[in-house]
Amino acid sequence: MIIIGGGPAGLMAADVLSPYHRVSLYEKGKTVGRKFLVAGKGGFNLTNSAQGAELKKEYAPAHFLDRVLDDFDSNAVRQWLNEMGIPTFVGSSGRVFPEKGIKPVEVLNRIREKLTSQGVQFFLEHEFVGFTEHQKPILRHRKQEFVPKADAYIFALGGASWPVTGATGHWRSAFDAIGITTLPFQASNCGIHVDWPDTISAHHAGKPLKNVSISAGGKTVKGEALITDYGLEGNAIYPIVPQVRSALQKETSTQIYLDLKPNNTPEQLIKKLKGKTTDTQTYAKTLNLKNAQLALLKAFTDKTVFQNPNALVHAIKQLPIPVHSLRPVEEAISTIGGIPIAALNPDFSLKGFPHLFAIGEMVDWDTITGGFLLQACFAMGKGVGASLSSPHDLH
Repeated sequence: MIIIGGGPAGLMAADVLSPYHRVSLYEKGKTVGRKFLVAGKGGFNLTNSAQGAELKKEYAPAHFLDRVLDDFDSNAVRQWLNEMGIPTFVGSSGRVFPEKGIKPVEVLNRIREKLTSQGVQFFLEHEFVGFTEHQKPILRHRKQEFVPKADAYIFALGGASWPVTGATGHWRSAFDAIGITTLPFQASNCGIHVDWPDTISAHHAGKPLKNVSISAGGKTVKGEALITDYGLEGNAIYPIVPQVRSALQKETSTQIYLDLKPNNTPEQLIKKLKGKTTDTQTYAKTLNLKNAQLALLKAFTDKTVFQNPNALVHAIKQLPIPVHSLRPVEEAISTIGGIPIAALNPDFSLKGFPHLFAIGEMVDWDTITGGFLLQACFAMGKGVGASLSSPHDLH
């Protein structure tokens, strides 16, 4: 068996297949699992404790990953890690982390040690460059090109986020050439561009907006956002990116709606202001509004709003923020695009090419942060490995 791509999906496929087949894993970088190491810098979410319907609802399109998530859910991932000596714990919002003191590189080393002990051969600095006329993959190593022989080839080449890890998406042209019409990559789980007035970018960039709700396209997310010089990012922004992206595809700009006091009803806020003077200091003290929140209110309303408590409360609860674009794909945590789901059979083989399989972020699916991305990649690797596993050698 040949696996091309040494990210989480490819590593899991190698783990499942190697007890039954001779497995060679080719990676264009100098090491496998580089996205593990980059992801670990911001908190190493290995999966999420969500189960069943709660887990599956976080993926789009609906039902595409149901089977593999049922077969290999977050409990199964935690058990797999624990068997390698990597105990985990559930943190905030269901995120699952390796126990304190265990670094991302240690997790990666344990996985690689397991695969090596099972006979997996690693070939580093081997880059996929295209297909032969018989749809066999061509690899390049030190300027030499060759075609590895196998009955099945599993591609786990990644999307186009974090190109420093090797995920550039340049492989799309090779698949287009054999008749698999790929989709352009688009940013997901990323920041959004807002045309801030100078008062915001100069004085409030870097300040958090804590305990807020943000709405777009009928979806509302409660959490925290960070004001940046270009716009907004954070855990209350990333989940609404699909709605913002969809709206931007139809128009050149759109709006999100910011609720600065999601724990209070409009009636409760108005009651607090009853009998108070209508000035900024009073509003700030009575409603516990931070300077950055007041600055946003002033930037996206007019003077008359601050003279009318009812109008101000309406703005606090539903402040429209104009968005004109998403951050670039290269800066996104993840991407959509690549291999269309319609081009895949249920076992992740390509329609018309039963010897070619595609898994991981190179396929056009989406989810939120918090461990769900890795969970899906692990589950897809497990799924394709299970579909190709049998007690006899196929190579």
